Amino acid sequence: MIQLAEQTRKAEQGMGVSDKYEHLTETEWLLTNKRGGFCCGTVSGTNTRRYHSLLTGSLTPPAQRIVALSGCVETVHIYNRNYNLNHFEFEPPSPNLPRQIPAGFRKDAGVHFDYHTAEFKLTKSIYMLPESDIVAICYDFRDIEESFDFVVRPLTAMRDYHAVKRASEDFCLELSDDFLVVKNKACQGQLILSTEEMTFTEQRQWWNNFLYRQEKTRGYDCIEDLFSPGIFRRTINGPVRIVLWAGFGGADLPQKMTGLDVDVIIDDIKLQQRQVLSGLKSKDPVVQALAISADEFIIDRQIDRVKTKSILAGFPWFMDWGRDAFIAFEGLLLNCGRYEDAASVLLNFAYNADDGMIPNCFGDYNSGAQFNSIDSSLWFIHAAFAYYKASGDARTFTSKLMPIIRWIIDSYGNGTKFNIRADYDGLITGGAFNTQLTWMDAKIDNTVVTPRHGKAVEINALWYNSICNIAEFYRVKDAVAAKKFSDMADRVANSFRACFWNEAGQCLYDCVTEELKDSSIRPNQIFSVSLPFSPLTAAQQKAVVDCVQRELLTPFGLRTLSPKDNRYKGRYEGNTLQRDSAYHQGTVWPWLIGAFIEAYLKVNNNSRQSKKNALAMLEPLLNHFHTAGCIGSISEVFDGDAPHKPGGAFAQAWSVAEVLRAYLMVNS
Repeated sequence: MIQLAEQTRKAEQGMGVSDKYEHLTETEWLLTNKRGGFCCGTVSGTNTRRYHSLLTGSLTPPAQRIVALSGCVETVHIYNRNYNLNHFEFEPPSPNLPRQIPAGFRKDAGVHFDYHTAEFKLTKSIYMLPESDIVAICYDFRDIEESFDFVVRPLTAMRDYHAVKRASEDFCLELSDDFLVVKNKACQGQLILSTEEMTFTEQRQWWNNFLYRQEKTRGYDCIEDLFSPGIFRRTINGPVRIVLWAGFGGADLPQKMTGLDVDVIIDDIKLQQRQVLSGLKSKDPVVQALAISADEFIIDRQIDRVKTKSILAGFPWFMDWGRDAFIAFEGLLLNCGRYEDAASVLLNFAYNADDGMIPNCFGDYNSGAQFNSIDSSLWFIHAAFAYYKASGDARTFTSKLMPIIRWIIDSYGNGTKFNIRADYDGLITGGAFNTQLTWMDAKIDNTVVTPRHGKAVEINALWYNSICNIAEFYRVKDAVAAKKFSDMADRVANSFRACFWNEAGQCLYDCVTEELKDSSIRPNQIFSVSLPFSPLTAAQQKAVVDCVQRELLTPFGLRTLSPKDNRYKGRYEGNTLQRDSAYHQGTVWPWLIGAFIEAYLKVNNNSRQSKKNALAMLEPLLNHFHTAGCIGSISEVFDGDAPHKPGGAFAQAWSVAEVLRAYLMVNS
């Protein structure tokens, strides 16, 4: 179970109501299912993002996600006062209403909010069904001192999750004995609400001008109108549990929502979590919590009517990305013993390969596989060999994965999309001034923020690692192929050192073209040490790690540019232009801590002291996981400057994966 830590509660003791509200409004929560659906919000109950909702479902899983139930107005009416369990922000601001702030929050099979008053105690819990876009919102009242009315007013949006809704005539209702059905003529799908413990009264209303402060800060549309079909009411005069069901889907949804039992649902979720934990070799509660978090990113996909697995890059707005999937692959799947799912993810992306390239992403609206990455294919090879070594599944690897690996190697060697090819020295070059093919891919209009066309250092570290893996694979199987790839690896290693070693800086150049050797101090060089096969000498490896530690290491990962560089931007904030300008120009990325710790341990011979030091490096991220940002997950990025405020997506797959992988390394 993950809950607000004791130090957080102690910090709140000195706060006034307003300060506590702000603190809880900056702290978020997330529940997901296997369809790409999710629900999320803030611990205070205030929606600050257009993505916050009690139910976001998928029309064609995991794509075409729809915000169905934005929230509920939950009010306790006692004869001389009201308790408002929810808080909303409007533009212009509305008069300040009394705020009933949760006394506690925790997350296990669901999320739970505790409210304590003189008249009652209440635990509000939310559970999301693993295989359906259905949520159960439970209200457990106890310690009732006097009778009161409890009223729940649902607020619906029924719109694309990247958009906002304004008042319209598009909504219609259908009422039956069992269900309330809400439809929006401008949106496919339907929202169904159902409860046996409350009575519904139709009171159609538009609530106007909700303000989403996070979207305003990020420079997006931030004002929304929400439709309410009416109210659910119940008089409370003793302990009771009320369950409000909400589901999103098509014509078969009523059948799915018939006969649901919340206790059965809770047992199903707990069973799924136990299955996730069953593959772990560790009983460490930190590892178990990270593994449960990792499972939130693993979803089902349909390919030619065959069910496969994929990895969503992050919440609340990312789809499945090849680069992110295979960087996160070891932590999310292999370290959790999920070999069958790991094979499925590999085969899913391999099936969609084209011109010897693995897709970089799949579109939000079923636009198909997209190919605009030079490194996704190389990370795929790295993941495939890691799978082979961890699982011992020679049959799948040899018959299904190795042909794709050889196709990638041949295509990169001979030339493929975006002018990706092996140069005269055996190193991989690719792209042009107006393309962004590496993970540092921010682009503003037609301007690439971090130009890295030509020979990028981590691309060629991955290239060398791929060739060495193949040579090792063939060593006892095919002497001719083994020699071919071994000779190829030797040539690439020599070229790598000649091309990238910066003697004056005692580090590596970041990117090399015919005109320029870019001496920017960036974290990409760490992969030349962290990957299983390094083209560098031992002295060079140590120098690279020292440089990265000195210039880029922070409590939350590695900066993307040295603060000494005049292009450095220490804050990831503002509108799209401002954020993209800082995205890889100093912003900290926590996923890089995995590669850094792996390299740090390697050059220090995995000594006991180095592991102790590395564990201390992970502590701030582990504290963030438990107490800040999105409880039970890790943010996409942090500011380069202290105090390193989190930003970007509040739950990122490779952030969780690499912290889990690094934690296991230092505790091995």
